[in-house]
Amino acid sequence: MSLSVVILAAGKGTRMKSDTPKVLHEISGKSMLFHAIDAAKQISNDITIVLYHQAQRIQKEIEAHYDDIHFHIQDVEQYPGTGGAMKGVDIKHTKALILNGDMPLVTMSALKSLMDGNADINMSVIKLDNPSGYGRVVILDNKVHEIVEEKDCIPAQKEIQTVNAGVYCVKKELLDSYIPALNNHNAQAEYYLTDIIKMAVDDHKIVHPVIVDEEAFKGVNSKLDLAHAEEIMQRRIKTEWMKAGVTMRLPETIYIDSRATFEGECILENGVSIQGASHIIDSHIKTHSVVESSYIQNSDIGPMGRVRPDSKLVDTHIGNFVEVKKSTLTGVKAGHLAYIGDATIEEGTNIGAGVITCNYDGKNKFQTKIGKNVFVGSDTQLVAPVTIPDDVMIAAGTTVTKDVNSGELVLSRTPQKSIKNFFYKFFGKA
Repeated sequence: MSLSVVILAAGKGTRMKSDTPKVLHEISGKSMLFHAIDAAKQISNDITIVLYHQAQRIQKEIEAHYDDIHFHIQDVEQYPGTGGAMKGVDIKHTKALILNGDMPLVTMSALKSLMDGNADINMSVIKLDNPSGYGRVVILDNKVHEIVEEKDCIPAQKEIQTVNAGVYCVKKELLDSYIPALNNHNAQAEYYLTDIIKMAVDDHKIVHPVIVDEEAFKGVNSKLDLAHAEEIMQRRIKTEWMKAGVTMRLPETIYIDSRATFEGECILENGVSIQGASHIIDSHIKTHSVVESSYIQNSDIGPMGRVRPDSKLVDTHIGNFVEVKKSTLTGVKAGHLAYIGDATIEEGTNIGAGVITCNYDGKNKFQTKIGKNVFVGSDTQLVAPVTIPDDVMIAAGTTVTKDVNSGELVLSRTPQKSIKNFFYKFFGKA
């Protein structure tokens, strides 16, 4: 790869009104900066991220998920602004693609369009029906002539529909020359990266405008922008999975994490939420069910079921209001109203309504192990740690506190008694 990528992520993001750094706000389960890194990694082996605000926190998050990322801390006190962010950045290859960390919708194909040709600078440009509020990019003979702020536009320039999208592909030799020459002689006293465009034009360099899709280069500066970007990302994710064969009922009501994957014939009903790096194979997830970071194969969930992280369900039926957490179920039926946590349950076992694995004693979590062909009656409490072997029946209303043997009926109840005519005596009808 002969291209370096620099991602600018030093800003405070004050319009997000949050203590979380702007670029770490999530879209479809992944920090928006990570979406930009993923796109960059597909086109370059030399990625530098420029940080300043909460730099240590952001760097720690990145290093937990990625290798081979370089970091540069902007000297904001001396060199504020986008141009200041580039001062001191080491470029490995002959060209550098400069993009922003708050562009989570950017794609590899969108970035590749900026890499073509031999222009000194390829500049991303968006064509807007209503460019009001934006600086205009003046293009003459298919070359960028200048960038004019709206307040400085003459009437003819206000009719221009091309505006700057903020991403550039620049030859290293120009960056080496122009970045040190930037000054802050402007109203904001900042160093502007856009000034290199004027420098290049003045030096008769070729600045080529690349018309790009507005959606892919959409920046996120507020919670409203975040919500709009989420909608776009979700539409992309669901479109790709439906093309791959996943059936979705009312897809606009469904949420799918960017890390989730599907195989075979999968059905997602309305209101379903698939979160984390879930992997679903040949399964039916019914209305308003939630699957979080789990493996589901040849199973059906819900309606209104919940599978929490680190669960594995194979050939299993989980009905309405059943919650499974960090458990492995193979060939199991749990029709309704049950909690199964920190458990392993084998094939042929039936979990009745109201069954609970009591896995937490206030300090530690404990395991429940249930073998094959076990019938667990309704309203049973399994107090972990406990092992139930194959071929056991547990009567409804039982509290199991110790291991049992195969073939047994387990029963713990207060004996039932009846008081004759009590109803009539209580209500004075006797």
